[in-house]
Amino acid sequence: MKIFKLTCFFLIIPTGIIAQRMMADEIIGIVGKMPVLYSEVEDQYLQLKANEVKPLPSKCQIFEDLLCQKLIVNQAEIDSVVVDESEVDAELDQRINYFINQDQFGSEEKLEEYFGKTILEIRKDMRNDLRDQLLMQKMKGDIVSGVTTTPSEVKSLYNSIPSDSIPFVESEVEINQIVIYPTSNDQSIFDVKNKLLEIRERILKGESFLKMAVMYSEDPKTSARGGDMGWTAKAEVDPAYAKAAFALKEGQVSKIVESPYGYDIIQLIERTETRVHTRRLLMKPKIALDEKEKAKTKLDSILHYIRVDSLAFDKAAMRYSQDEDTRIDGGLLINPSTGNTKFKLDQLDPKEFNIVRNLKVGEFSEPYESIDNKGKTVIRAIRLKSKTDAHKANLKMDFGIFKQLALEKKNKEILDDWFLDKIKVTYIKINEPYKDCSFRLKGWLKN
Repeated sequence: MKIFKLTCFFLIIPTGIIAQRMMADEIIGIVGKMPVLYSEVEDQYLQLKANEVKPLPSKCQIFEDLLCQKLIVNQAEIDSVVVDESEVDAELDQRINYFINQDQFGSEEKLEEYFGKTILEIRKDMRNDLRDQLLMQKMKGDIVSGVTTTPSEVKSLYNSIPSDSIPFVESEVEINQIVIYPTSNDQSIFDVKNKLLEIRERILKGESFLKMAVMYSEDPKTSARGGDMGWTAKAEVDPAYAKAAFALKEGQVSKIVESPYGYDIIQLIERTETRVHTRRLLMKPKIALDEKEKAKTKLDSILHYIRVDSLAFDKAAMRYSQDEDTRIDGGLLINPSTGNTKFKLDQLDPKEFNIVRNLKVGEFSEPYESIDNKGKTVIRAIRLKSKTDAHKANLKMDFGIFKQLALEKKNKEILDDWFLDKIKVTYIKINEPYKDCSFRLKGWLKN
């Protein structure tokens, strides 16, 4: 079940792809030069219902939300606001890759079969909707740019919330880590390179890169779909990968590329000036047991220094940890879902969860084998830096939550004022049966 809270124009569900149009198109409203179609309301209503959104908004609410969307896109055109086509491409790639990764599909071929269209046709259908969404996001950002909240405003918001409506905060933890990378020996590196050369030769002689990637690639994110990386810009992939990919011609297969992830061969499917669509076949050198033991012994020694020599765990992480992403911050982990340092317990990897739940604040684990965010084998020790118990949110412990709520409230008020001003100066026509709707914003029925 998904909880839905209607806010003008922020109900964004692409039409034409996710839901099948159930009714013949009929213009039920006009904002500026932009029509609102009967099928748009039906599509979004059916999609929200299928997704078990609660409370399910009425069709009048959805219609008003569409009016807001059209109003802001119409004003963006008046103000000559544009979005870079590379931004649209990036969003398209993300959406297409999301669909492909769903259990229902799992490959481009199944996605095409489901919609009865090629990937290019699906992209074309989604493009205008996504461009409008990006325009709305950009306009919204401009409208509320520079809006801030003061501590007194946050406190006032907190005091205005009924006691039984104050959110409940789950238990959260902060974690430091020290990481040591076991090294691959020369033989394991040679074996991987030799295998990749054999596979590349087979591909050059006519075998399918896609099938080879499914069979041999060790990249869990792409191997099931034949190594398909989707569309990526240079900044979105490792520099070595980007350099090799952008040097290829369509259909060409690269030589072996070394990166922090392992060793790749890359096939270019298609490209633009700024983005490439590639397949990858990634293989990683095996780590010998004795190399893992060496890394574990090294980390054991570091932990011994912490225990007997009053060396703080975070200082040891800065000095000895080999993970460059966290070392500078004393090994403090960042939650990729939120961008902050706090993790709910169910957001942890199962192995980390089992370790953390047995630690007290300030305690650290023994060395153990794990996998880093690049898929590489590491020897890691983690320390429980802090832990909060599940509780009803309060200003002292959860000021950030209420600051965000206060900012959202202020942004909404500013956006509502903007909408009311633009409604006054924009041509708007509402047709039956929506003239009888009770709209949240006044002025829609002026004509």
